Amino acid sequence: MTVTIIAGGFWGDEGKGKISAYLSTADNPAIVARAGVGPNAGHTVYYKGQKIVMRQLPGGFVNPSSRLLIGAGVLVNPEVLLHEIETLEVADRVGVDPHCAIIDPEHIEQDRRSDHLAKTVGTTGTGCGPANEARARRKARLARDVPELAPYLADVPAEVNAAIRRGESVLIEGSQGFGLSLYHGDYPYVTSKDVTASSFAADVGIGPTRVDEVVVVYKAYASRVGAGPFPTELPREEVERRSWEEFGAVTGRPRRIGEFDFEVARRSAMINGATQIAITNLDRRFKETFGATRLEDLPQEAREFIDRVQEAIGVPVTLISTGPDLEHMIDLR
Repeated sequence: MTVTIIAGGFWGDEGKGKISAYLSTADNPAIVARAGVGPNAGHTVYYKGQKIVMRQLPGGFVNPSSRLLIGAGVLVNPEVLLHEIETLEVADRVGVDPHCAIIDPEHIEQDRRSDHLAKTVGTTGTGCGPANEARARRKARLARDVPELAPYLADVPAEVNAAIRRGESVLIEGSQGFGLSLYHGDYPYVTSKDVTASSFAADVGIGPTRVDEVVVVYKAYASRVGAGPFPTELPREEVERRSWEEFGAVTGRPRRIGEFDFEVARRSAMINGATQIAITNLDRRFKETFGATRLEDLPQEAREFIDRVQEAIGVPVTLISTGPDLEHMIDLR
């Protein structure tokens, strides 16, 4: 039984939702807890033939026996959260920490009205930055102040730590990616808080000694939404030639696409304390890998790429996603 944190190794959009959903079904954790910023992150899961984008709940909803928690460090937009609870029919499994700060309409308006945030930084316009600013100024409302959330309030740290003491598995799903960390990313083109594994542990109320595994997720190529440095960025025509076009799960904006950045990958693995690497979208880089479930089924070129990633970062690649569905996975753990 393990406590595992999922973190993004690039600039978000790495496929953390798919990895969370897969581990939730493969490892049957008692709890899947959402950490990170808030509804400015969209985690996509293909489940029962449907594409589902979650902005508040973790991808672990696919396991009907897992408790779904939202840690105190996560911003909550009540409208978004309640819609997801109703749509996914998980009301009996959701727990929200009463200390989660609330995104109010004024925060969304501030986010979209600010030239610095909307144009210079290129935020998602979901109000997360202004809400975290209000929290730092001790002005934000908390989940405990919202009557509609009362049925879901739960002591998240107590639940998570009790599960750990009982020897149950816990999965913590972070959001965004290393390059967007307020502390370690490409400031000022970053999100409004740190988004590395250490902060994800704090978000849900566990100490670092409780963490067993940190899975850092990388796409087989890199992508970025919004402004900021992107050393390996490819021209749009080259992106189209390779059929690597993507659009943001929350904003719908075209993502900037680049080659796999080994330098950023090494640094993100170091700061996150990675014990495992997950590679997603291998089938988009190597079309013939689609649906593979065994390493020996990969073509030589794809296996050489995986080997190069492991050698460059110094951490084993244990999960390789070869398509959108949960069963499209090579599990080397």
